[in-house]
Amino acid sequence: MKATGTIKDMTSGNPAKLLFFFAIPLMVGNLFQQMYSMVDTIIVGQGVGVGALASLGAADWLNWLFLGLATGLTQGFAILLSQNYGAGDVERLKKTVGVSITLTAIASVIFVLAAEGFTTVCLDWMNTPEDIYQGAVLYLRIMFAGLPVMLFYNLAASILRALGDSKSPLYAMILAALINIGLDLLFVLVFRWGIAGAAVATVAAQTVSLLYCLAVMKRIDILRLSSEDFYPEKHMAIQLLKLGMPVMFQNIVISVGGMVVQSVINQFGFLFVAGFTATNKLYGLLEMAAISFGYAMTTYTGQNLGAGKLDRIQQGMKSAAVMAFGTSIVVSILMLVLGRPILGLFVSGDPSQTEQVLDIAYHYLKVMSYFLVILYALHIYRCALQGLGDTVTPMVSGIAEFTMRVTAALLLPRLIGQNGIFYAEIMAWTGAAVILVSAYYLEMHRLTTEREK
Repeated sequence: MKATGTIKDMTSGNPAKLLFFFAIPLMVGNLFQQMYSMVDTIIVGQGVGVGALASLGAADWLNWLFLGLATGLTQGFAILLSQNYGAGDVERLKKTVGVSITLTAIASVIFVLAAEGFTTVCLDWMNTPEDIYQGAVLYLRIMFAGLPVMLFYNLAASILRALGDSKSPLYAMILAALINIGLDLLFVLVFRWGIAGAAVATVAAQTVSLLYCLAVMKRIDILRLSSEDFYPEKHMAIQLLKLGMPVMFQNIVISVGGMVVQSVINQFGFLFVAGFTATNKLYGLLEMAAISFGYAMTTYTGQNLGAGKLDRIQQGMKSAAVMAFGTSIVVSILMLVLGRPILGLFVSGDPSQTEQVLDIAYHYLKVMSYFLVILYALHIYRCALQGLGDTVTPMVSGIAEFTMRVTAALLLPRLIGQNGIFYAEIMAWTGAAVILVSAYYLEMHRLTTEREK
């Protein structure tokens, strides 16, 4: 089956070139996504104040939990899609898309009810300071009302990426970023809606992203579905859930670990929370290329596994590892040199407070920059395993992340002071990476041995 239009067959051609040019649009798209996330934070921090910035930080991990549910479920669905496309099975591909849409619709209802129901319970559990509590609640209520949009956007983007199209999600993200920035300025600075304005702007931007991706999908012949394709055939639904739920559970576990860390941070006062939040808003920039290489590896591995080309998978992993290592070094250097001035964009208010917040933020940024190569290895090996159809080992790695993150968060501040919390993230990355790297090579050895029999 040849690629048509915007989609791409990754089962032939130079692996390094394919991965690089697939990942580049994803990186640019992630850059725009991070840009409008950062603009949210800058406008709230500068236009509303440090307290509002801390409210965003208090809401971050709970918001990420449900974002992780959405991306995890749809990432799992995309694994089967890429394998079907690589195998050239159009009818099965259509059925997979239809059932994925049905399951996503059901998940949307469940996620919204769960998110709205547990917002205050989770914020209470995280020891959210009283002076930032209401701001965090308001922000989360609005974001969670937009969960169906988030789910269907992630599904649409995952379908396009599974078919080798990384450019359309890029264009959708650029459009959303521009709209989000414009609405941020209007709602927060002109209308004075505060933190609520930032949330409304984000949901509106995500809606535009979804509509754009749907318009692209309508133009792809092999995605023209019949009504029968949406019927949730039992075997197909179980297969998709077996792929999607471990990824979703992995993200849940990682998020809960993050909330434990946040509960510890909240005890250090709102200035520490604000500093930690400022750096977390750069986290996306740190891992932007890692996520892009990871998505590229999932699509590349899935398509080549469907085509039975194990040697190409090994070649692709070597190329991805080299690119990821080099990129992580460049990003680390940039953050060490330019990190503090960038962090200064997020903070305003009393000079003595802002200087303290910046000291906290830059210290945390330096720690993550020194160990960034571990995070890049984690992403490419995790996504390669997912492309091979193994979503259980990545889930186990998520449990390892949780264990390492929580243990470090609870113990290190007691042993070396509050700055010990900065190393919780590094410990989490390391625990997961050891499992994922080992599992990938064991799985490739197993597949190669089976083929030779």
